[in-house]
Amino acid sequence: MLTRREFLGSAAALPLALAVQRPPVRVAIVTTIYKYLSHGQHIGDRFLIGYPWDGTWHQPNVKVASLYVDQKPEGDLSGERAKEFGFQVYPTIAEALCCGGDKLACDAVLIVAEHGEYPLNDKGQKLYPRYEFFQQCVEVFKASGRSLPVYNDKHLSYSFDKARAMVQTSHEMGFPMLGGSSLPVTWRLPDLEIPAGAQIEHAVMVGEGGSDAMDFHALEGLQCMVERRRGGETGVRAVQLLTGDEVWKALDSGMISKELLSSALSRSDTPLGLTELDGRTQDLVGDGVLPGLVKHPAAYMIEYRDGLRASMLMLDGALKDFNFAARVSGEGVISTQFLLTPEPNVTYSACLVQKIEEMFTTGRAPYPIERTLLTSGILESCLESKKQNSMRLETPALSFAYRAV
Repeated sequence: MLTRREFLGSAAALPLALAVQRPPVRVAIVTTIYKYLSHGQHIGDRFLIGYPWDGTWHQPNVKVASLYVDQKPEGDLSGERAKEFGFQVYPTIAEALCCGGDKLACDAVLIVAEHGEYPLNDKGQKLYPRYEFFQQCVEVFKASGRSLPVYNDKHLSYSFDKARAMVQTSHEMGFPMLGGSSLPVTWRLPDLEIPAGAQIEHAVMVGEGGSDAMDFHALEGLQCMVERRRGGETGVRAVQLLTGDEVWKALDSGMISKELLSSALSRSDTPLGLTELDGRTQDLVGDGVLPGLVKHPAAYMIEYRDGLRASMLMLDGALKDFNFAARVSGEGVISTQFLLTPEPNVTYSACLVQKIEEMFTTGRAPYPIERTLLTSGILESCLESKKQNSMRLETPALSFAYRAV
């Protein structure tokens, strides 16, 4: 039987092999910054240089045609990369998409609006201009009379209304769109895929971060697992973001499953506390040490429209990775770790770039953009719950359905 990783690799191999026989896809990169360890650099460099994939060095059939950079802080690499690889950095998004001309001169657009100096809103979200970048690209599409595949890094926008408008535009204009985190496509230890149509009774995701940026990764990891349940994704009825002692009360009351939390934490390769001090293993849940390790816990409580309840806990101080557990009818408790390899290579970025490349070369998104739309909305709604003293909030705008590929 094929493993999940073998299936994903074989499914992508044919279109990518065929693409080698075609002219390279010309990509315009639109990003906030392009410096060492920024998302723009991680993703953009892989299209410039290539990346390891499935035990070989893979050179994408993609050519970076142009680059727009919104900010150039100290350490900016955009000029160096342009000179080395023979493309131009343009002062506007429209000029980048048109390569200095008056109509589209590329085949795909890569939007990476992560990192850089931007203001915060009252929910603590950094106001990255993802929607604004996207809209400027769309204006060029309209003026040129044709559209291109678009990848948007991470969540679509800090605003669900803006995120929803982006997805609606892609559907109305008929161009493929992909977004989201690298967590859904990185390696899993063990290589776990919930069977399509399984009945999930409860799910728990555990991560570290404690910020708008990192929490989104954990939400995408959770969502890519639970969306495979019986009946497909039905949307979210309500959310609540608990913080501080309320998290431990929810755990003690059974609102959060101790069994699933323990299973998820058992997959971690980075347990802290005594393990970090002297190497001994420790039952973080059973020994009751979490409150002493985690100074600012957060629990995202998610109620789906079909009755599924999921919890996402951000536990800075207890671990430094991302892990999932669920109780599945007929199988019991299952769990896995989403493997994130260390800097500077962060090879899990190659897993994401492989999916972006697949869309750019085939014109088809390998998984539905509605996943990223839903997680964008869950995140904003949970942060609104926190702002309103952890109130449970109904989320009728998140009542849309989709099916995982």
